[in-house]
Amino acid sequence: MTEKKIGLISGGGAFPLMFAKEARNLGYAVFIVGLKGITPKEIEQYAAATGYFRLGQISGPIDFLKKNGVNKVLMAGKVTHVSIFGGIMPDLRAAKLLLTLKDRKANSLLGALGDELQKDGIELINSATFLEHLLPAPGLLAGPKPGKDAMLNIEFGWKAAKTLAGLDIGLTVVLRDMIVIAVEAMEGTDACIRRAGAVLRAGGAVAGKRLPDMAVVKVARPGQDMRFDLPVIGAKTLENMSEAGAEILAIEARKTLILDKDAFMAKAKELDITVISVDPTAFKT
Repeated sequence: MTEKKIGLISGGGAFPLMFAKEARNLGYAVFIVGLKGITPKEIEQYAAATGYFRLGQISGPIDFLKKNGVNKVLMAGKVTHVSIFGGIMPDLRAAKLLLTLKDRKANSLLGALGDELQKDGIELINSATFLEHLLPAPGLLAGPKPGKDAMLNIEFGWKAAKTLAGLDIGLTVVLRDMIVIAVEAMEGTDACIRRAGAVLRAGGAVAGKRLPDMAVVKVARPGQDMRFDLPVIGAKTLENMSEAGAEILAIEARKTLILDKDAFMAKAKELDITVISVDPTAFKT
């Protein structure tokens, strides 16, 4: 019987751990390309083999995957964008690749990496593989249904977030009464939410006190490539929202991954936060 194999290029956080565990439970041998100082060491418990490489290396990871007979690989986990400005040491293959790019946006870098893998017979696959059940369909997931004013606020935030996402700036905005309080950049969603709370507290708001219809809106990029950089949320997002005073979380249906969904839903109920999964065609952008 042929052994089922799959590769994982692992960033940080819970996402790669969840995938590796699920793949192993499904009978796959998981070969993990780890990034030094980024990939959680505990992922090794789910791995058939793990190789660690510096951010910016291409030849070493490809050789590792080919040596282990892996022809399908996915990418999961966080690599902070600020890493691009320090600590990256491209090998010769990566340096040549960088010279061909028109820009250094995430989609450009990751798309080019996918092309390099394909040259060696390795297919970069959907990063939600085996975790499709964590991509919610449209509808109300938790809490009371948003009213008319709340939906108008969400629609405004959706358009703003889609504009940011199209420019590869960030995927999230925090707003109230159609006034944007904070937008996500390199710091990530949770830090953006905390910053919104800090802005409001500086204006006299009380930490942890709910502000009616204050919303966090998180979207996928226009034309989201499902192979990499999917929007991800978890229970920590809800905790930061509660502290900042936000009561509504709107996410993009079928393109946003909910980490540890049971824990997430329990936390939404505990904190009384509305979570709504929005059909991408619901709003004109």
